[in-house]
Amino acid sequence: MSAALPHGFRPIADDRVRENVGLSYGELTPGLVIEHRPGRTVTEVDSLLGAALSGNVAPIHTDAHYSSQTRWGRILVCSGVTLNLVAGMTVRSVSGLTTANLAVDQVRFTAPVHIGDTLYAETKILTRRASESRPDTGVITCHTTAHNQDDTAVLAFARTFLVPLDADTVRDATNY
Repeated sequence: MSAALPHGFRPIADDRVRENVGLSYGELTPGLVIEHRPGRTVTEVDSLLGAALSGNVAPIHTDAHYSSQTRWGRILVCSGVTLNLVAGMTVRSVSGLTTANLAVDQVRFTAPVHIGDTLYAETKILTRRASESRPDTGVITCHTTAHNQDDTAVLAFARTFLVPLDADTVRDATNY
């Protein structure tokens, strides 16, 4: 390649690069903080589909009139939807190459999320170690927090998952 390689890409042929999905085990160093972008605006479709898929049809999540009579004054997005949206925001950088999720712990919903709120997330890598039972993988534990457009914290959780020790070998084998 004649030009400098853009960060987050790797060469696959002359004048051709491919985006990297997921940081490698070596890049996921304890103490690293990753700000996830873009933010994600929660839509009515997100809220309704999440409620329908989970079977959570509580009126606070589905009935605008009912919700208008509560202390929130409007529909409250189901906490499972919020967790899934925020966890999903982290995948591209943190766990794009994961082979298994091991745990989601210490989940805390710290403020309500409403339709139209925009969520932003960041993840801090807490620990990493080679897996004892799977010699080609590492175990990563991280802590993710999310806040809304007003910088109000809405969610925090820890997550532990497996990633390959050799990301490039996996990328080559899977065309990623």
